[in-house]
Amino acid sequence: MSSVPKRAKLDGAPADGITSAGNNEEESEALEQIDAVQNEIDAMNEKASEEILKVEQKYNKLRKPCYERRSELVKKISNFWVTSFINHPQVSGILDEEEEECLHSLKKLEVEEFEDIKSGYRINFHFDENPYFENKVLTKEFHLNSAAAASENGEWPASTSTPIKWKEGKNLLKQLLTKPYGNKKKRNSEYKTFFDWFSDNTDPVNDEIAELIKDDLWPNPLQYYLVPDIEVEPEDEEDNDDNEEEGFDDEDGEDGEGEEEEDGEDEDDK
Repeated sequence: MSSVPKRAKLDGAPADGITSAGNNEEESEALEQIDAVQNEIDAMNEKASEEILKVEQKYNKLRKPCYERRSELVKKISNFWVTSFINHPQVSGILDEEEEECLHSLKKLEVEEFEDIKSGYRINFHFDENPYFENKVLTKEFHLNSAAAASENGEWPASTSTPIKWKEGKNLLKQLLTKPYGNKKKRNSEYKTFFDWFSDNTDPVNDEIAELIKDDLWPNPLQYYLVPDIEVEPEDEEDNDDNEEEGFDDEDGEDGEGEEEEDGEDEDDK
């Protein structure tokens, strides 16, 4: 099958396969016009992005009181956030048993997008007093397109995490590193726990867990808190009835055969 020859750029030499000067000029003019129209489309797309950004910023402010009201209500429900984490199919994959116990003291989760939404966001984990660390709030912050991140680290994207002030003998990171692998949860990907994830800032642009928390868990945690229990479907009653009827038929058949044999014996005796 022959392929269509590649066309040269507008400012390059004529494309191969064009033999007519008239056709060449006509196509060149059409390409220049297409390029001009494409520039108009790109400009509109850029303007649309700016307008969408303004709308997102507006509704981020409008949603904030709703999130705050939800957080106050969540405080009335014990273990709301840790239950939502455990029920989430992806986030639960990085939770170790000891970490689940620690997260029982997580009383509030909040995601805050920066004023310039495209520049990044932060995730705040608020904790009650607990036996594991001194911090009341642990924050993981993402700078995805920020001059501040570039000046601090020399490049962006970048992320930072609150240093965890572990109590003596309660450093879960150290404990999990020395824990036998056979006791760890089985995972399809490279082993990483919740506090591993929180402390790791090597690849913020590909942080799937952070994106799941920001875009899935945070907007609607109730759908994960209320995950229904899997119910076992009862056996089909009709099948049971059929089996019982078959059993009765077999019994009748056996009884019938027995009666015939007895009748035969009686006749022989006569």
